[in-house]
Amino acid sequence: MEDETLNAEDAGSLQASRMEDNALLRVLDEAARAALAPHLELVPFRNGDMIARAGDPADSICFPLTGIAAVLDSLEGDRRYAVALVGNEGFIGWPLILGDGRWPHDVVMRAEHGVAMRLSAEALYGTIAEHPEIRTVLLRFVGVLMTQMSRTIVSSLAHSIERRMARWILLYHDRVCEDDICMTHEEFRLMLGVRRSSVTDALHKLEEDEAIRSLRGRVIVRDRERLLRLAGDTYGFAEAEYRRLLLG
Repeated sequence: MEDETLNAEDAGSLQASRMEDNALLRVLDEAARAALAPHLELVPFRNGDMIARAGDPADSICFPLTGIAAVLDSLEGDRRYAVALVGNEGFIGWPLILGDGRWPHDVVMRAEHGVAMRLSAEALYGTIAEHPEIRTVLLRFVGVLMTQMSRTIVSSLAHSIERRMARWILLYHDRVCEDDICMTHEEFRLMLGVRRSSVTDALHKLEEDEAIRSLRGRVIVRDRERLLRLAGDTYGFAEAEYRRLLLG
C-alpha cells in the first residue's frame, strides 16, 4: 500500500511539473492549477496527426507542451490554408469557451512530434465554475489568437510572398526548441497559398539574405534579426498583445 501511495504521489508530482511546460497554465494561480491537475491527461501526437477536424464535436481542449498545432481553414476541392499556429503558449479548443460545441477548423500537429495535456469539456466547465479566473485567462488567449488570424489575413492581402514567408518561419521558430525546423514545401503552400515554384523562389531569396538555410523538408534559421527585418509589421503585434494581456 505504501508503494502505491508513493507512486500516486510521484504521478501527481509529474503531472504538476508537466503543467509548467505550458505558458498559459503557468499564468494561472496555484489554486486554479491544483483544481485542473487531476483532470489533465497527457496525450502524444505525431507530426501530421489530426488533433481536431472541422465539423466534429468539440468535447475537450488541449494545452500543447511541445510541438505546433496548425489551424487550417478549408475550401471546396479539399483546399486547405493555414490561418494560425498555437504552441505551448496557448491552448486548442476555443469553441468550448465561446459557447460552440463543434470545431470550425482542422487542427494538425506540425514541425515535430508533440505532447499535449487534454481536458474534457465536463471537467473544464466544472473547474471554471469554481475558478472563474480560468475563463478569463483562456478568453484573453482567444483574443490574441484572433489578432494573429487577422494579421494573417491582412498580410496575405498586402505583403509580398517573401515577407509573409519570413513571418511564418518566425511563428514556427517561436514554438520549437531549435533553429533547425521541419518545414516542407507543402506546409509553405498551406501558409502562403501559392505554387511550389513560388515557394522555392521565396526560399532562395531568404537564403540570399542569409536569414535562413533551406534544406529538403527543413529550414534552418541563421539570423533571426534579419528575419524580423524581412517580416516587418507582419510579425510582432499579436506577440505584444500576448505579453500585455497574459504576462504583464
